[in-house]
Amino acid sequence: MISFIFLVTIFLIIIGISGVMFKKNLIKIVMSVNIIGAGVNLFLIALGYRSGGVVPIFTNAPGLNMVSPTPQALILTSIVINLAITALLLSLAVLIYKGNKEK
Repeated sequence: MISFIFLVTIFLIIIGISGVMFKKNLIKIVMSVNIIGAGVNLFLIALGYRSGGVVPIFTNAPGLNMVSPTPQALILTSIVINLAITALLLSLAVLIYKGNKEK
């Protein structure tokens, strides 16, 4: 059975994609790209979740269910990439606005 987190993830990605496809306002398109990024981040965190998991710092604990640190590292990288994409898209939106204003 699909859990609630995966349904929310799918919902966020669909909302973001529909915003990118159907909106004409550049700021709304940038916001939609951020919503897609939030959905992907939620998906990666949901993949790394383990019920009853322990922080992987305690390496001398035998027989415990450790949480994988890889999805957490991917999320940190994804947040930085989303920030760079947002800055690039907003700067392009400002340049397009200035270009249309001069005509």
